[in-house]
Amino acid sequence: MTFIGRRRLLRAHYVCAILLSLLSFTASTRAATLPAGFAETLVAGGLSSPTAMAFAPDGRLFVCQQGGQLRVIKNGTLLATPFLTVTTDASGERGLLGVAFDPNFATNHFVYIYYTVPTSPRHNRVSRFTASGDVAVAGSEVIILELDNLSGATNHNGGAIHFGPDGKLYIAVGENATASNAQTLANLHGKILRINSDGTIPADNPFFNTATGKNRAIWALGLRNPYTFAFQPGTGRMFINDVGQSTWEEINDGIIGSNYGWPTTEGPTTDSRFRPPLFAYQHGSTSTTGCAITGGAFYNPAVNQFPATYVGKYFFADFCGGWIRLMNPANNTASAFATGIAAPVDLQVGPDGNLYYLARGGGGQVFRIRYTANQAPSISTHPASKTVSVGQNATFTVAASGTAPLSYQWQRNSGNIPGATTSSYTLANAQLSDSGAKFRAVVTNSFGSATSNQATLTVVSNQPPAGSITAPAAGTLYRAGDTINYSGTGSDPEDGALPASAFTWRVDFHHDTHVHPFRPPATGSKTGTFTIPNVGETSANVFYRIVLTVKDSDGFTHTATRDVRPRKVALTLASSPPGLQLKLDGQPVTAPISVQSVVGMRRTITAVSPQTVNGVAYQFSSWSDGGAASHTVVTPATNTTYTARFVVLPQRLNFASSAYSVGEGGGSVQLTVTRTNGTKGEVLVDYGRSGGTATEGSDYTRLAGTLRFLDGQTTKTLTLFVTNDALAEGNETVNVTLSSPRGALLGSRKTAIVTITDND
Repeated sequence: MTFIGRRRLLRAHYVCAILLSLLSFTASTRAATLPAGFAETLVAGGLSSPTAMAFAPDGRLFVCQQGGQLRVIKNGTLLATPFLTVTTDASGERGLLGVAFDPNFATNHFVYIYYTVPTSPRHNRVSRFTASGDVAVAGSEVIILELDNLSGATNHNGGAIHFGPDGKLYIAVGENATASNAQTLANLHGKILRINSDGTIPADNPFFNTATGKNRAIWALGLRNPYTFAFQPGTGRMFINDVGQSTWEEINDGIIGSNYGWPTTEGPTTDSRFRPPLFAYQHGSTSTTGCAITGGAFYNPAVNQFPATYVGKYFFADFCGGWIRLMNPANNTASAFATGIAAPVDLQVGPDGNLYYLARGGGGQVFRIRYTANQAPSISTHPASKTVSVGQNATFTVAASGTAPLSYQWQRNSGNIPGATTSSYTLANAQLSDSGAKFRAVVTNSFGSATSNQATLTVVSNQPPAGSITAPAAGTLYRAGDTINYSGTGSDPEDGALPASAFTWRVDFHHDTHVHPFRPPATGSKTGTFTIPNVGETSANVFYRIVLTVKDSDGFTHTATRDVRPRKVALTLASSPPGLQLKLDGQPVTAPISVQSVVGMRRTITAVSPQTVNGVAYQFSSWSDGGAASHTVVTPATNTTYTARFVVLPQRLNFASSAYSVGEGGGSVQLTVTRTNGTKGEVLVDYGRSGGTATEGSDYTRLAGTLRFLDGQTTKTLTLFVTNDALAEGNETVNVTLSSPRGALLGSRKTAIVTITDND
């Protein structure tokens, strides 16, 4: 038999082991660290880029995959056939993002989803499908709501949908990386929406009589990216989790008609125009900081499984921090709960009273957290069989639950391995003689022990392939808007040059310390292109990572990466005079301010006008680049300063009223002069009478003189003395006029007409 023939037989022997190894990799993330008395169990793994999940009223768990498949977990098993598959744009943060069940699901079998329509113009959509068992009825899609068209930015799509206690469907929509969207009633971006289950709009929505068309669905506004929200069973209270920009993550009280302030404010605020968050935490890498709040659930199940102290509390998760914390709505404080989770994206409390979390990391997994006080160990994740090449390491991992502390002992062929006493065991430098060895773990605590299933090690002489990225070149810098061409090569010691079908590419967008999907995995080509957006994330602390994975005919893989980093410049906003308020991409800043910006990125700069600083009123005059008060600039290739020029806004002086009268016997008239648009420094105002037919000898001449407005004064009072005896018969009028030799701009009511009535 030839070597090739022997090799093909060998492939048949261990190809299943390779698949098990890949599944093992998908399911073997490190276990979360939980409070004493709690344990987690893997419910399902192998979910491709999961985004959200929801329990059906019958207990099945439905999980959204970004690529458009809605998967079903039934009786603890992930069903092979998706409930439905929609064609979707899965670039960036787009895709299948939300699922909800009709309150009357038991009779009408309606399931609702939120996804991104891939055809032009791209937009998000809410549709309804009808269930028939574990799959949707073919052709049953009914479009409930078409959202506004999306820009070139692929981030900030929101996507969570839930039915409220009022039977209405609530929809969370991101502002599509255009901050100004959040503060307008002219589109649906940056909002919480509320519609009837058939897509019509309730007449009691807060902006039903203010907005028009589908915008009447707006229920709350001023949000950046409300990725998740939750209703509290029993009370109906709503918490909205809004993903922040660079400083704060928010939990907001969902109240009808509220404005949560983005982009004018983020995090705690005292601005009375906006509803401040109930709880906010800052960005960072500690156990209490993160970068994206991506899950939330109230613990109010029909049957409690957790201790009574957890009832009524709110679990929330952070994608980057990899933790779950617990908020007490009674005092809006938070405490630790779980850490070590691989990129959580959703939380749900199941009908069994346990907490479930959806992890995007580790290949896409659902875990169940339950209370296990005073329980013997049980194996939640068994070690998986491995296939490795000669000289490679083989790592086996077990996960167990039970009352802490747990101790571990690994065995090889039923004999203890000295020193192998942690939840993982690694056999270094595996050789052909190790092939066929069986490994298992014995887990013990003070209440008993549990032994895992055995995992078989297969060691083969086959060597893994090697892949390399040939373009773009290492060190390539990009400008926003550039099209990046990529290509690669791959070879295998046994197969030789690998075909295009062996190549899988994906592109990840790295921002600060976390990663966003940008281009989902695609197989079948040695080359490709992608275009870097010039709108969307404006931070300069970003880059794109191109990932190439090549696979040989036996399933062994090799991965290569290439980072493409941005060209950056300093973008400075200044004001003349300095110290005035401007806005950058909708967020307030005080000039001068300098930020790093990616070349080619479109930025919106705004001069706030009018504005008062230190008691002086200013009005916008011009930008140094000639743009309007608010306009978009494309970040240039060199450091650039944009200066907003202002002029001092003249003070306006007005009489409070224009007509007065004096009756029989004479008397006095009080004239109030009001100064606006300025409260600092002295203003001199001349006043005097003009016109009228009053007889000589009256006291009108007392009106001649000068008013002096001192620092902080906004009103002055003039007194007009009138002696009736000096008047002629009938009514007389006197016009009192303000004049301003010191430059104050007179208002429209600079003349008070004093009407004098003679009743003799």
